[in-house]
Amino acid sequence: MGSNPTSSAMNSEYEAAMRVALEQAELAAVAGDVPVGAVVLHEGKIIAARHNEREVTNDPTAHAEVLALRDAASALETWHLDECTLVVTLEPCIMCAGALLNARVKTLVFGAADLKAGATSSLYNVCADPRVNHNPVVIHGVLHNESAVLLKNFFELKRAGN
Repeated sequence: MGSNPTSSAMNSEYEAAMRVALEQAELAAVAGDVPVGAVVLHEGKIIAARHNEREVTNDPTAHAEVLALRDAASALETWHLDECTLVVTLEPCIMCAGALLNARVKTLVFGAADLKAGATSSLYNVCADPRVNHNPVVIHGVLHNESAVLLKNFFELKRAGN
């Protein structure tokens, strides 16, 4: 992010938003779902905060990012989220990357990379594809360790049968 004041302020804003996303991720884990949380920022304020709800709703599309984008669109009364930032604990999958592209999200910020399903830098990079009509800024690694540890602990408990 660099050392200029704007970058430091934005980094601080993203870290604060990521902490809220991490709290959301913990709620997903409690419900037995993969601990992913997402928030949407508009003009520096959180307008949506959600977590994975696939297990609770039996809905394969109930990823934190999709739910947060839906809530943000509802709050702003438009699907055009071109002045919004999506902050998520785990790199978005193909479905979620497609949703944020379709919503015209300005900036994506994520914590942990997803080497098996990540679609914004790890496995694929749809946000930088010159063939799509919108390419958001992608910032990765914000509170990476906190996000990665939450996921690691969740899957270790799952493998242990808890």
